[in-house]
Amino acid sequence: MTYELEEIKKIRKKLGLTQTELANRSNVSQSLIAKIESGRIDPTYTKTQKIFAALSDLEKKEEIKAEKLMTTRIVSVNSSDSIKESITKMKKYQISQLPVIDNHKLVGLVSESTILDALLNSKATQVKDVMQDSPPIVSKATSIQVVSNLLKHFPMVAVSEEGKLVGLITKSDLLGKLYKS
Repeated sequence: MTYELEEIKKIRKKLGLTQTELANRSNVSQSLIAKIESGRIDPTYTKTQKIFAALSDLEKKEEIKAEKLMTTRIVSVNSSDSIKESITKMKKYQISQLPVIDNHKLVGLVSESTILDALLNSKATQVKDVMQDSPPIVSKATSIQVVSNLLKHFPMVAVSEEGKLVGLITKSDLLGKLYKS
């Protein structure tokens, strides 16, 4: 991430740091931070790099990860389940899509729109006849930016730990987290 000198104060305050704390983390003096923020000095490239590296590290630590976004209660269907069972689960849990899991493995996704298309255009009766490909799978440490970009192209993102499905993230989960922040 690239920063401008004018942004140091804004970023420092956003991270809840004092000038002294930033100076200690950057291995520069507090007076240098104060002079930079007030525009009274143009620091050397090396000093600037130290400050920006400290800010970047702190921002990465503050970044929201998939683990904080995900829903751990996974409501799913099997590919051999009926479409009617999927509709019943969606209504019961007030959700618009379900992961399709066979033998503890994510094999697809079924959503309200795929079911509607199937009911209007075919005689399909089972989930396997209407399911979409599996959603992308990320680790618990994946950043909110990556998850957000994936959700622009997929209705859901699955979260896995050591090959085991541990959570799901939808646009609704992301909006809920960002709205609270």
